Amino acid sequence: MGKIIAIANQKGGVGKTTTSVNLAASLGVLEKKVLLIDADPQANATSGLGIDVEAVEQGTYQLLEHTVSAKDSIVETTSPNVSLIPAHIDLVAIEIELVDKEQREYMLKNAIGDLKDDYDFVLIDCAPSLGLLTLNALTAADSVIIPIQCEYFALEGLGKLLNTIKSVQKIHNQNLDIEGLLLTMYDSRLRLSNQVVEEVKKHFDEMVFETIIQRNVRLSEAPSYGESIISYDAGSKGANNYLSLANELIEKNA
Repeated sequence: MGKIIAIANQKGGVGKTTTSVNLAASLGVLEKKVLLIDADPQANATSGLGIDVEAVEQGTYQLLEHTVSAKDSIVETTSPNVSLIPAHIDLVAIEIELVDKEQREYMLKNAIGDLKDDYDFVLIDCAPSLGLLTLNALTAADSVIIPIQCEYFALEGLGKLLNTIKSVQKIHNQNLDIEGLLLTMYDSRLRLSNQVVEEVKKHFDEMVFETIIQRNVRLSEAPSYGESIISYDAGSKGANNYLSLANELIEKNA
């Protein structure tokens, strides 16, 4: 029985897609079977795994519309043990199209229910907003990983996201857990980075992952080659960080 984990934060640029792609690749290398669902209209997780976004004909959009089955929308990637349900820019329209549908928050949950048994982990890369797409992801998920960048406005907006999670728990998905808060873009030379780490750990203690994702040039280069950090530079700090996160996640769910 697999576990569905949404990777969400309504702030942009906090490392959601970087985490989705590289955590998926790291879990794959550690011999876990992974499905990554790209639920962000920017489709960066799709291109980050080397899939041509323009050529996507069946993906998250068709899945949410229920015009194609989950199994038919899956594509294989070059990352070992990692499959993908890709996104395309047309996903932008889904928020408007779902608005007057009944059970609109459950479209993703209903579409991927049967897949859970086929994978160890299903990761959902969420859009940087708290709209219907993210709501669908949180309703479908067992838990959520919240990436937080080690910068000045890090905690701003976190309260809003935690409130959204609370209301999803209340109304749509009582079983939704917070898997953990993940500190990203950490630079040990900056006093501010260290302050943010202290602050987050002080407030959220047990909820924070031990692993901290450090700023790493190789990590930001990898997507432009359509590769995860594992295949782009397995010896880099970024690869070590994400492998460590994957190990932590596996142990937590053992």
